Order: sequence, then C-alpha cells, then structure tokens
Amino acid sequence: MPNHLQEAPAPPEAQEPHPEAEIAQRLSETALFRDYQEAFHRATGLPLALRPVAAYEKAQEVPGENPFCAILAKTNAGCANCLRMQAELEKKAGLEPQTLHCFAGLCDTAVPIRVGDRLIAFLQTGQILLHQPNREEFSRATRQLLAWGAQVNLKSLEEAYFQTRVLDRQQYEGMVALLSTFAEHLATISNSITVEESAGDPALVANAKKYIQSRYRDALSLDAAARAVNASTRHFCKVFKQATGITFTDYLARVRVEKAKHLLRNPHLRVSEIAFETGFESISQFNRSFKRISGQSPSQFRAQAV
Repeated sequence: MPNHLQEAPAPPEAQEPHPEAEIAQRLSETALFRDYQEAFHRATGLPLALRPVAAYEKAQEVPGENPFCAILAKTNAGCANCLRMQAELEKKAGLEPQTLHCFAGLCDTAVPIRVGDRLIAFLQTGQILLHQPNREEFSRATRQLLAWGAQVNLKSLEEAYFQTRVLDRQQYEGMVALLSTFAEHLATISNSITVEESAGDPALVANAKKYIQSRYRDALSLDAAARAVNASTRHFCKVFKQATGITFTDYLARVRVEKAKHLLRNPHLRVSEIAFETGFESISQFNRSFKRISGQSPSQFRAQAV
C-alpha cells in the first residue's frame, strides 16, 4: 500500500460537475445499491458509499462510519485531509481498486465503476486499521492535527481511535474483491438507469423522453425532438442536458442500445437486423455506439447474455 499522506492538507480546487455525475446519483438512489450497502455493512461492519467522480465535498454520513473519522470530519483540518485523500484515491483508482492510508494510519479504498473506457463513479469503503492501534501512532496523529491548528477534544479522539475496527490484510482484500464484483454489476445497469424516466424530470424533459421512447426507430433529429415538445432547439438542449447530464444525441443512442440488448438475447436475429430495427443507420455506427455505451461489442454481449 502507498505511504502515509504526511503533507499539510489542502482541499482540491472546485471543478465543473463531471458528465457522469447524474448517472452516479441515479445509481446511488437505486434499490439495488441501497440493499447492497445495507448487506455489506451488516456482513462487514464497514461503511460503503457511492461517490461521483471529482465530487470533492464533505462526505455524507453512512452506516458504519468510524467515530474517529466522524470527529475529524468536524474539524477544518481533518475534513480537508479527507478531501485531499479522496482526490488522491481517485487519481490512483481509475482502473482498479486502490487503498491509501491517511495521516492517522487508517486506510480507505476506492473501487472504480467503469463501462469500457468510461469512469462512472467509485465505491468507497475503509476507515479501518490493518494493525492494532498504538500509542505512538496516535500521538503522531494528534501532533499533526495540533500543527494544523485543529480544535479537537483529544480525550474523545483517543477513545474513538482505540475503538477503530482492525482487520487483517487478507480479510480486507477479500471485502474489496466483493466490491469489485458489485461495481461490475452496477456498471451493467448504468445505461438502463440513465434512460429511465425520473419523477424529478421537468415536463419538457419527461415529454421528450416519451417521444424518444416511441420514435427511437426513426431518424430522429434534435430539431424534431424540440418541436415535438414545443421548445426552441437551444432551450431544449439546455434543459435536457441539465436534467439528464447528457445530450439529446447521447440519450437517443443509449435508448437504442438498451432496445438492442433485449433483441440480442434472441439468437435467431442477426446483428445487422437488430442494428436497423433499433434505428441505427449502419452496422459500423451500431457497433461503435454499443461498444462506447456498454463497454463491449454486440457479439460479446450476446455471447454472455444468450
């Protein structure tokens, strides 16, 4: 595992919302994730969160949060260090799970949720020790906090630190492996989540989604979709992107890919038939869109699904 983060904490600079942030938000609200989060906590005692990419803000409380971390999060220095660690984890965990130690010796792990070459979000857990808590490490952590000017009740902090969950490395790595499998499952449903209707959609967007769902086989244009919902093209583009996190063109392609997935489960239909049945103009366009959105080719998807 990487070395401890020793430098004074500085929170990451504010960034523009990541284009996949809406997908991550929708995934975190699914019953699938909520059920798994609860089951993971019951089985391991550890917290589990789903974090959008580059969402550098104070983490929300989740079941199983370490009391030591909860105390630190209430101090400016501790919160800044957590944000810094989250940013560092994201840099290292783009392709595979990564674990880092904070200045107090606790470790956090980020597991990427990826669809092909697209990074959707992270599953994050940890706030545990891989060795028994000791007086020397606690003293070093408190000296660092005091050097940063943190105002904290050291007695409460000490009690929380020595109650920190301790796991052996092999046991913890097994838990991370489980999260990697779950991340793959979340990735497979990410596109279906994206194209679902949302109760929070503005009327214009809700009507546009219904229009696309009913006309996806046709050669739909942005202008035609805007006219169908009685909006100017410019206004339609702005509202649709704000509500869904993606463009009209990308949304249409995702709807077509979801329809194609259902048809690909029928081994009697040729891939070329499915491509044109779902509104794609050519086999090459179908293959490119399917691979970009699902992370695999139509043939690969069929081989796994049939």
